[in-house]
Amino acid sequence: MDSRVPQPRHIVIIGGGVIGTTTAYYLTRHPSFIPAIHHITILEATSIASAASGKAGGLIALWAYPTCLVPLSYRLHAELADEHGGADRWGYRRLGCGQLTASLKKNNGKSKLANASGKIKKESSPNQVNQQQQQQQKIQQDGQQEWQKLPKQDKAAASLLHESVLPADLDWINASLVREYDEMGLPGYTETAQVHPYQFTTSMATLARERGAEIRLSAQVTSIGLNKSESAVSSVSYVDRTSGATRTVEGVTDVVVAAGPWTGRLLPKTKVEGLRAHSVVFAADVSPYAVFTNIALPLDWVPAHRAARGERRTHRGNVDPEIYARPGGEVYACGEPDPNLPLPDTADLVQCDDAQCDDLVAYIATVSPVLGAAPIAARQACYLPRHMRQGQESAPLIGGTGVRGLWVASGHTCWGIQNGPATGKLMSEFIFDGEAKSADIAELDPRKFKV
Repeated sequence: MDSRVPQPRHIVIIGGGVIGTTTAYYLTRHPSFIPAIHHITILEATSIASAASGKAGGLIALWAYPTCLVPLSYRLHAELADEHGGADRWGYRRLGCGQLTASLKKNNGKSKLANASGKIKKESSPNQVNQQQQQQQKIQQDGQQEWQKLPKQDKAAASLLHESVLPADLDWINASLVREYDEMGLPGYTETAQVHPYQFTTSMATLARERGAEIRLSAQVTSIGLNKSESAVSSVSYVDRTSGATRTVEGVTDVVVAAGPWTGRLLPKTKVEGLRAHSVVFAADVSPYAVFTNIALPLDWVPAHRAARGERRTHRGNVDPEIYARPGGEVYACGEPDPNLPLPDTADLVQCDDAQCDDLVAYIATVSPVLGAAPIAARQACYLPRHMRQGQESAPLIGGTGVRGLWVASGHTCWGIQNGPATGKLMSEFIFDGEAKSADIAELDPRKFKV
């Protein structure tokens, strides 16, 4: 058979999140894509962007990870926004980014006003330190827990922060409480931008559909069929959750498993699993900044909603919520991950713990009276897809497997929105060109892990 003659392909993408939809988008834009002989089907168990892709923060940044994906994806985000009006369609824009350290004084402070550098430094006396240590030990004995940070910044990213002053237009933060502010802002190296993740992901799906991709919703995949020799994919079976019927897509040449935290359910060897995280959305129109926080609370401080029930504070020590202003009068904030509930069967069954969201709102209100007074537009939870090896989080898996036509694109943790375009483009190259041409991602090869 002449390899130069285009061959029919039926490509099934499992998952309607940002990875699945950007893969469909770039497949339909690939120079080798011929709609008459190339069929692309997205199978999504619930609806487009119903899981983490619809509930993420939407931050995109040159300081993200892994470095083999980030520069390409950051550039593609800008190109997509230019081509399709992303500023209006999905809120693409540049924004400031920094990290602040704040201290809330007892009884809501009367803290010293920030000086001209935006910093407050106050040393504790030896007696105060001893009292604090004793109080901290008592809190630990009472069963409170340390705040667990989301894996957003790696060591390389943290090293790029540089000492700065609190920007004057970051006026929705109480400057009198800020002790330190470090800016992430070296042009060309640490640029930060954002998109609205739900709007971006659904737009990618729409644009892919306009070029011929088929999208089947409420299609929960149950198995991937192989040929008789088990050397290549041949079919995909799923349950139509609307009718309850089991259906099978036959004649499949390629399967891209982009099922986020559910990837490990379909392909256990990937070791991709889910970690629940909560977030809230405030209805507030504020200046465009992404702010990482480190908030020191008085040891006896208790959020009002817990005090009303006679409860203690959940967390001891400092808390570190992340806050991202968005266009359209929204501010997104995310809290810590928690491993308390296992991954449910589908995204619409994810449980949201309102108490965790209320804690997050209360912590943020201590440093931002503006957000503290703002209505809450959403309380939500999702599961981050993590590729785990020997108990440690690893880089995402992107590429082929030991089975011909079976591909994996999953395990992006906090950076799925950021790295979605690069992943989608590279998957289109794997499928149509036989190799990744736009970036060297050999380190992300699933076959390194015998997938």
